Amino acid sequence: MTSKERVRRTLKHMMPDKVAIDFGSTAVTGMHVTCVAQLREHFGLDNHPVRVCEPYQMLGEIEDDLLDAIGIDTVALPSPSTIFGFRNENWTPFRAPWGQELLVSCHFKTTTDKNGDLLLYPQGDTTVPPSGRMPKSGYFFDTIIRQEPIDEDKLNFEDNMEEFQPIAEEALQFYHAQAKLAAASPRAVIGGVGGTAFGDIALVPAPFLKHPKGIRDVAEWYVSTAARQDYVKELFDHQCEMAIHNLQKVHSVVGNVIDVLFVCGTDFGTQTSSFCSTDTYEELYAPYYTKVNKWVHENTTWKTFKHSCGAVAKFIPHFIKSGFDIVNPVQFSATGMVPEELKQKYGDKIVFWGGGVDTQKTLPFGTPKSVREEVLHRCKVLSPNGGFVFNAIHNIQAKTPVENIVAMIDAVNEFNGR
Repeated sequence: MTSKERVRRTLKHMMPDKVAIDFGSTAVTGMHVTCVAQLREHFGLDNHPVRVCEPYQMLGEIEDDLLDAIGIDTVALPSPSTIFGFRNENWTPFRAPWGQELLVSCHFKTTTDKNGDLLLYPQGDTTVPPSGRMPKSGYFFDTIIRQEPIDEDKLNFEDNMEEFQPIAEEALQFYHAQAKLAAASPRAVIGGVGGTAFGDIALVPAPFLKHPKGIRDVAEWYVSTAARQDYVKELFDHQCEMAIHNLQKVHSVVGNVIDVLFVCGTDFGTQTSSFCSTDTYEELYAPYYTKVNKWVHENTTWKTFKHSCGAVAKFIPHFIKSGFDIVNPVQFSATGMVPEELKQKYGDKIVFWGGGVDTQKTLPFGTPKSVREEVLHRCKVLSPNGGFVFNAIHNIQAKTPVENIVAMIDAVNEFNGR
């Protein structure tokens, strides 16, 4: 099978010739720039600076030669702009605080504060307050909360609608050009369209806006999902309408080049519990997810991808009911996330995309032997009858030993008989 055929068969819950592998197709299935550089060196590939394709988490672009070396079956359809609101273009040399030589967008504008922290600016505009902070000893950016004072009597959901507008013609042209390139790839294409993520806490603070209005503080937003539900519902109503409008526009220029649509990254699980009840999910989130998934399934061949970290076992039947085809990252280290049980209950109803190895403990702190054993076990449990795409549990982080990453790759290839 080609990679595209392998992934498509997997998504139909049919056995492929081997387990499909994804790294680098989304902002939650990638690798830190340091790991990408180490793998390029390990495989003896051309030595050049890695491009920062996702600046928030400092994820590195996995180029075709490394895709081939690892055996990756997916490729990203890039979005018109990053989470900081600028396009990746006109690549410029940049020396990271840890000493690595990288390539960043020409709009990747930074300053250093008095503590030595690196500050990054929305849309590359250094005349406005920064929206991202990388601590002096850090490896990725934290969002800077820029919450204006909240006047309960003057709250207007339209203040939270600034980012949910009709897609610009320039962005459509970008999608069209990228889709032409992606169509020539033998790999499955994973893409996203802005505005389909309802309440994604990474997006609520709006690091891409110069002067965000509305409810932008993380804690205040979580309070609002309980105490200001009318506000949130009104926002979601209008956001959903705009999301479907923009999905129609994007589909008109990319057609069915996309195999998988990344819909939403809203987390419902913590390490041991959840951010809300399943009743709240059904009342506040499910109506909008259902509308988006219904439009996608009635008008395209795309499969829909739901990301949610943490202990979400009790949410999975609700994700399925909402129309999602895929759940990620399948965090088996969280409470109640037992691989055998989840596969038995839901393996024929939703695709598990991830869960291949624990990125909190095993991969960064284990041995190559423990990595191999965990990977082989997960593949054995999750692969029968399709419905499993191998990926780690979320992005592979900085300082992960390269020998462990290689052990992970070797174990998947061993399971696949490669």
